Amino acid sequence: MSAGTASSPLRHVLGHLLTPLLMCIGMGLAYLGAFHSPQPHDLRVDIVGSGPSAQVLAQTLQDKGAGALDVRTVPDRSTAVHALEQQQVYGAYLPGAKPELLVASASSDTSATVVEKVFTKVAAAQNAPLKVTDVTDLAKGDPTGQGIFFLLVALSIGSYASVAVIGGAGGVLALRIRALLALGMSLLVSGIGAVFAGPMFHLVEHGLGGVWAMSWLYSAGILLIGVGLHTFLKRWTTLGVMVLFVMLNFTSSGGIFRPELQPGFFGALHAFWNGAGFVEGTRSHVYFAGHGLGGHVLVLTLWLLAGIALLGIAALAEARARRGAVAAPAGVPTAGSAAVSGDAGGRDEAREGQGEDDEVEEELEEAVAV
Repeated sequence: MSAGTASSPLRHVLGHLLTPLLMCIGMGLAYLGAFHSPQPHDLRVDIVGSGPSAQVLAQTLQDKGAGALDVRTVPDRSTAVHALEQQQVYGAYLPGAKPELLVASASSDTSATVVEKVFTKVAAAQNAPLKVTDVTDLAKGDPTGQGIFFLLVALSIGSYASVAVIGGAGGVLALRIRALLALGMSLLVSGIGAVFAGPMFHLVEHGLGGVWAMSWLYSAGILLIGVGLHTFLKRWTTLGVMVLFVMLNFTSSGGIFRPELQPGFFGALHAFWNGAGFVEGTRSHVYFAGHGLGGHVLVLTLWLLAGIALLGIAALAEARARRGAVAAPAGVPTAGSAAVSGDAGGRDEAREGQGEDDEVEEELEEAVAV
């Protein structure tokens, strides 16, 4: 065996090892960059009261926070509760002999915890115990409110792993068939998600139909975008969808930390990324009487439309490639070389087919392993 032949499989393996290295770097940058040191910035809180003491307390907290808090005063408790129910604020402090802190943990359990730590110190300075009141009622199956984030994880994995199967094993199918398979898988994945959210784990106690609808919008968007990308990225599609729908998606969704506790980059993504649309849309639908739901549904719909547009571009690219293949000049074999060229062509086709099968298998293994 020649040195060139022996080194060919090694080069093949080394080339494919680039993918997990890029995944490692990408996951480290995304997750550690987003989660390693959560610090509040412009975290909105209210001080309940209209007198000088309330104003002084609000200004003192604003100054000491050095940008960590955004403090305002509101006249009464009902105004504070309304702001919490509209997700305009993350805590409201009622000073006095028996201080009370109002929070809405359904909006973000971690943000509520940060606010509670701040005002526990404020109450301790007054030698008074702090009463904490949650104005939202979390589902019994999701006492921290973070079950919605883990539902997002399940939907995402089911969706982007399906992209690898449809793009790899189904690559020989017409694009319209792959698109129909993607839509069918999105129905199955979202249905499984609804079972998880409702009867199995009781993450939500009402509004399950709306949760399923947003799950379908979310899953269908990922699948259509992924199938469209596969036309251009081929075996790099798995890495591409991981960047879009894991690295940037989970970290900006607000499921663990809201933007007010993260670096600005992830907070900016939170405004329009599809994972944030699903998490915040589900929270709004289940816990906040649909306040702001339209904007979150619009985000999910725009991602779905982006997937449809990308499929259209992929269809044009594939049609152009087919026309180019038909128009390519074909050589005319001589009678003496026909048999030889036929045997060689058969071997070449066999090797090409085996190579395609290997690439499909590697792509599926990458998706499943992740």
